[in-house]
Amino acid sequence: MGQTGGVLRTVSIDSADDPRLADYTRLTDVGLRTSLEAEHGLFIAEGTKVIVRAVTAGYPVRSVLLGRSRMSDLPALRDALQARAGDAPLYLVRDEVAERLTGYRVHRGALASLRRTELPALGAVLRDSRRIVVLEDLVDHGNVGAIFRCAAALGVDAVLLSPRCADPLYRRSVKVSMGAVFTIPYSRMTGWFDGLAELRGSGFTVLALTPDERATPLASASTGGKAALLLGTEGDGLSARWLHEADQAVRIPMHPAARAKGVDSLNVVAAAAIACHLLAGREA
Repeated sequence: MGQTGGVLRTVSIDSADDPRLADYTRLTDVGLRTSLEAEHGLFIAEGTKVIVRAVTAGYPVRSVLLGRSRMSDLPALRDALQARAGDAPLYLVRDEVAERLTGYRVHRGALASLRRTELPALGAVLRDSRRIVVLEDLVDHGNVGAIFRCAAALGVDAVLLSPRCADPLYRRSVKVSMGAVFTIPYSRMTGWFDGLAELRGSGFTVLALTPDERATPLASASTGGKAALLLGTEGDGLSARWLHEADQAVRIPMHPAARAKGVDSLNVVAAAAIACHLLAGREA
């Protein structure tokens, strides 16, 4: 899956219109990037630390882009990628060229274009896991990346995505996760309507996280050893179908004074962090 040997070639480029830089075109244009990255099977990692994590995880390097103001990053990039990047070029550009090319000021200096690899089958991910998080139709890339970071930090074994969930390898997801999307296994369901059946068939107790006060506090939920925690979309939460299909509805108890202040729930990232912590505590 990865590349070995070779020398990271440094190539200076002066124009944002150079076709060799096409992988980095208009990185803030979600529509363009979604179609371009799908067509060419690539994704973008930003920042030396995240790039190194992606390469270490086995993603093949297409190229690296470095702004001249971040030349201090060059030795670290070369050391980390020399043995893994094959003969991938490192394009060195002026900062204004990088900004014109990408559509924003590249504060972290380095960008890399990497090849996507085939996702593992859902069954393979379930087989090796005891605690998983399942995301239903989260569309904000930053939220998806943040939840991956929470899951990786708090002992979750894997993340599953509904068919319409945002791409974990989109640049903002990767950036917010700080590379956690490379370290925790994940897979995408092929269907939503009956997507929970395989979880239950693999021995998981399916827990639907909801702010409903009638739900069981998560710390008291009965899981039988393997738990799949469902998290719903940013605005409306879980769909009625997934709430109905779950084995238990669970909640994170709010402070007694919270509802008097009009607070009955947390945003999805905060809820994910607390829920992952509670699941990890049950396992311990």
